Amino acid sequence: MPELPEVEVVRRSIDVPLRGARVLALRLGKPLRWPLGCAPADLAGRVGGPGQRRGKYLWMPLAADGREPGGLLWHLGMSGSLALLGAGPAPPGPHDHLDLVTDRGTLRLHDPRRFGAVVFSRGLDVAPAAALLARLGPEPFDPALTPLALHAALRRRRAAVKSVLLAGDVVVGAGNIYACEALFAAGIHPALRADRISRPRAARLLAALRATLGRALELGGSTLRDFSDAHGAAGAYQAQAAVYGRAGQPCLRCGAAVRRIVQGQRSTFFCPACQKR
Repeated sequence: MPELPEVEVVRRSIDVPLRGARVLALRLGKPLRWPLGCAPADLAGRVGGPGQRRGKYLWMPLAADGREPGGLLWHLGMSGSLALLGAGPAPPGPHDHLDLVTDRGTLRLHDPRRFGAVVFSRGLDVAPAAALLARLGPEPFDPALTPLALHAALRRRRAAVKSVLLAGDVVVGAGNIYACEALFAAGIHPALRADRISRPRAARLLAALRATLGRALELGGSTLRDFSDAHGAAGAYQAQAAVYGRAGQPCLRCGAAVRRIVQGQRSTFFCPACQKR
């Protein structure tokens, strides 16, 4: 599943090319997770503005003279990807479910599992976008997310810290790979209850999250199966993972065997010697 670094990499890869692009048409294929929320023809003539990311959502404002403001909120779901294609692209395949045709190329959504979505909203602070974004926690790099604020949020949760990180209401963006890696960097056992994390450990966890996600952004995200940005470039973070995907291999820090457990139907990788409860 594309996580915060991958979604941000995609945002950067389409923001400049499509900023100022004029929509010519929108073509829909098989139904996605939620309905578009407007007639495709209503988007023709709108002009793309600066793209934004909130959690794992992409916001593409589309301005139009004389019409209400609005834009498209994209979510890539479990298997979605965006490709920015030139003029006259090949016909869509069976898993290509939406083409946003502009005067600067076609943005195509490819989603084999169809858990992704594209919805029209008049803004981020009104329905349906506001409802979809309402439960998201703070961004990991938000200055308002201080160690004390993170500690206070963790104190209200009795679940395992790894599960809390994945839930996205305490902090967004710590997907499975990055939660495993950040917990390893902070020396925190993934099964430790969130409300038992001390203030110093919460500070270490926040620093580790920011360092892990920042490094993933530098490396273009992680490509475990088929992730790439809108121009086809793959990510490279997975090659630097310290614990993720390394069950049975020696810990890079202490040499103990990395272990794998299942939490909430997701694989968790950790070092039993370096990560304490």
